[in-house]
Amino acid sequence: MTMTTEPSLSPQQEAIVPMAAYAATGDLSRLNVALGQALDAGLSISDCKEILTQLYAYAGFPRSLNALTALMKLLQTRKEQGTADVQGREPGPVPVGEALLEAGTENQTKLAGAPVTGPLFEFAPAISLYLKTHLFGDIFCRDNLDWQSRELATVAALAVMSGTEPQLQAHMRISMNVGVSAGQLRHLVQVLAERVSLDASERAQSALRGQH
Repeated sequence: MTMTTEPSLSPQQEAIVPMAAYAATGDLSRLNVALGQALDAGLSISDCKEILTQLYAYAGFPRSLNALTALMKLLQTRKEQGTADVQGREPGPVPVGEALLEAGTENQTKLAGAPVTGPLFEFAPAISLYLKTHLFGDIFCRDNLDWQSRELATVAALAVMSGTEPQLQAHMRISMNVGVSAGQLRHLVQVLAERVSLDASERAQSALRGQH
């Protein structure tokens, strides 16, 4: 009998999980460790900056700014210690004006698997516009980080926060839509349990179970 190995996260993808989780909770001491592990695993400086910047959309500006400050300080320390971290590439240009709205709407549809509509967006059309133009436009049009990595970071951040279960379920689906396998998401659940918290792992497990 041939044994098949379930797909798992790469070392770089695995390193995103605790980094995003601790950035989202503001646990800077554990974040510092996770950032060092992420850089050692092969994530570039650009990768880390992009993940921590994107997280403001899910965890708020204060947590994102504090996490970026922690990264900046860690990079300086590592440089002084003789560690040459890979810079990585900067993103290409992002559309503006009407082209940004069109690109963001297209990105949102691809990620969700269908056009995103509903009573909430009719009740508060401004939030729909902000999602399309800013989150799925300004952020998801930045091409220096792939969508799978963005979604792994988002799922980890939402899993570690309480009260975000509907969004966590949605991003489990989105992760699958952009090519993250169920096996890789089970690996993410395991990483949360081993490196973050059982509560976060259980929330992620429940959201993943809801996809079947």
